[in-house]
Formats: sequence, C-alpha cells, structure tokens
Amino acid sequence: MASSQHSQLFTSLLLLLLSSSFTGTISQYPQTQGQGLGINYGQIANNLPSPSRVAILLQSIQINRVKLYDADPNVLLAFANSNVEFIIGLGNENLQTVTDPAQAQSWIQTHVQPYISRTKITCITVGNEVLTGTDTQLMSYLLPAMKSVYSALQTLGLSNQVTVTTAHSTGILYDSYPPSAGSFQPQLAQYLQPMLNFHSQINSPFLINAYPFFAYKDDPTQISLDYVLFRPNQGMTDSSTNLHYDNMLYAQIDAVYAAMKLMGHTDIEVQVSETGWPSKGDANEIGATVANAAAYNGNLIQRVMRNEATPGKPNVPIKVYVFALFNENLKPGPTSERNYGLYYPNGSPVYNFGLQKSYLPQFYISSGSPCRFPKEMYTFGLVVLSFLTVLMVLLA
Repeated sequence: MASSQHSQLFTSLLLLLLSSSFTGTISQYPQTQGQGLGINYGQIANNLPSPSRVAILLQSIQINRVKLYDADPNVLLAFANSNVEFIIGLGNENLQTVTDPAQAQSWIQTHVQPYISRTKITCITVGNEVLTGTDTQLMSYLLPAMKSVYSALQTLGLSNQVTVTTAHSTGILYDSYPPSAGSFQPQLAQYLQPMLNFHSQINSPFLINAYPFFAYKDDPTQISLDYVLFRPNQGMTDSSTNLHYDNMLYAQIDAVYAAMKLMGHTDIEVQVSETGWPSKGDANEIGATVANAAAYNGNLIQRVMRNEATPGKPNVPIKVYVFALFNENLKPGPTSERNYGLYYPNGSPVYNFGLQKSYLPQFYISSGSPCRFPKEMYTFGLVVLSFLTVLMVLLA
C-alpha cells in the first residue's frame, strides 16, 4: 500500500512539474512591446490555411492587430474571445450603396453587430485608395459613405467602439521631398479638405499605404538601398526643419503630416495601413529579393517594437500594418504582388522577420493537413510517458 501511495505521489508531482514546464514555455512567448504593430491579412488565394489556424499562427508571434480587406465572418468568428483588434474593410464596390443611411445601417447590422460582442472590431476602412483612381464619381461617394457609416454606428450605439476611416496611396501627395514640403495633389483638395475636417471631428486616423520599394525600384541608381531598408546610412537632413531622416518611410509619413498642416490640421494621427517588401519579382522589379524583404520588414518590426516615432512627430509612436501575412497566389499583376507575404500558405516563414523565437512551437498549418505538434514535442512526450510507465512498475 505504501509503495502504491509513493507511486501515486511521485507521479502526481512529476506531472505537476511537467505541466509547469509547459506553462512556463507558453508564458515566455514575447509580449509585443510596440503596440503599433499590425498585419494585413489578405485572402486572394486558394491555398491558405483556415482562419482558426491563422489565429494560432498569429498568437505564436504575438500579433494582436489585424487588418482585413473585407468583413469575412469566418475570420471574425475564428478570433472570437481573443485579444486581437480588427480593422475591417468595406469595399469600393459598396461605396455608392452605403451613402444611403438605411443601407449603411444594414451593412453594420450584418457585418459588425453579430461579432463585436466577442471579436474586437475597432475600425472600418470605407474604400481603399479611391482618390488615386480614375473614377471621379467614386471619389464623390467616398466622404458621404464614410459619414453614413459613422452615423449608422452612432445610431446603433457602436461609435465609441468602432471608428471610420479610409486608406490612401502615397499618390495623393504632390510633393514629399523634403518632408516639410509635403503637399497633396491640388486636384484632390476638394475631397481631402472636408475629409480631414471629418477625421478631426470624429478623432479617427488618416491611413496611408506607403511602399519605399516602389521608389527604389523606379530609381535604384539615385535612391540608397540602405536608406529604404532601415540600414545604417548617412540619411538626409530637411533643410527647413533641420530634422534628420535615416529612412524613407519616416520621411513619407512626415510628408503626409506636412500636407495635412497646409490644410489646417495638426490634430490627426497618420498610421501606415500598408507597407512591405516583396521577396520575389519580375526581372524589372529591381530589389525584390528575399534578403531585402527580410531586411525591410525585420528592421521595421524592430523599430515598431521599440515604439519609435518619426522626427517630425517625436511623441507619436508609429503604427504600422505590415503587408502581408501570406503570399497570395491569385493576386493579379506582376510577380511581386504574389510575394509580399511573411509566410507561405503552409505556415512556414518566407524568411526570418524577427518575431519567431527558438522556443516557439512550429505550427504546421497547411490547408490540406491538420495541426500537428512539432516532432521535438512529440518525442519528448514519448520519453516522459516511457519514464512514468517504468517508474510506476518499479514502485508498484
């Protein structure tokens, strides 16, 4: 009887020890220091893992801010009861429809209300890069649609939880060099001035899709690769402000701030809704390599984690949504468009971008196979089980 009691006690203690060890491993996942880091989760592909597996992947690298281009209910349900904050998208094709207040309210009731009690939806992007398109009719719908959606949120009692904005290409800038000379395209003033007034009124961010890659690709002989990749370089000094810039992205952000100031606004925060670097491209897409993508995203992520700010707004830590989570094989356009992902669809990283840790479990999340424990953990479990079995036999 005594030996049986010893056996039970010893086994219980060992299981407790093992349980504590696993708990300790999980608790060591790095907490995101920079709260400004987010990821764009695009789904223009036919081989992506399920949203529930994506939730596991993002938890493993401690990303808790996600931007969608739609309001996919499968994604919103998969992230229920998590700490992940979502920006959801209302597409350009819906702008005219939601200028009607009843239609805007219906959209919110369908795409927001059923999920917001369990999933943190914090923002809606109404349209994407509308003002740099060619459809002037669509441009005229943009602000009315934004206002209509916000009014629907107010009517439904959600405006304190969810704000409204839209995302712009850097093509809205007429001048961006030096940053203090930043200004918007004159022909867009009729849209941007009232839009900035609206942002100020509801205290929502101004979103910009900024890609230093494009600037480098178009002029690699004049633009320093180190300057665009956040690597050590001599940088540039804005002669008007005497502010020094060691990377292009910060200069682009401050150029937007300067352009808004010309329109009378210093009270609106600029956030980067998209930025990234492709790991592969066509022959004419100079700089689209794995090494450059790893440098750009890895260095950027480290800066965001340190809560860095731009020279022009030293007290406002940058907020960035990296583009993108996965390579998307159905995206049209040049090869680069299908190779912006941090991950391949099977869940393996395209390169080391700095958030993976050696003690993190490797999740195998390809759409065609179930999640499995890594081989190392499986082997460890077998060893422990064998040890317990032998121990119980000896003490019985």
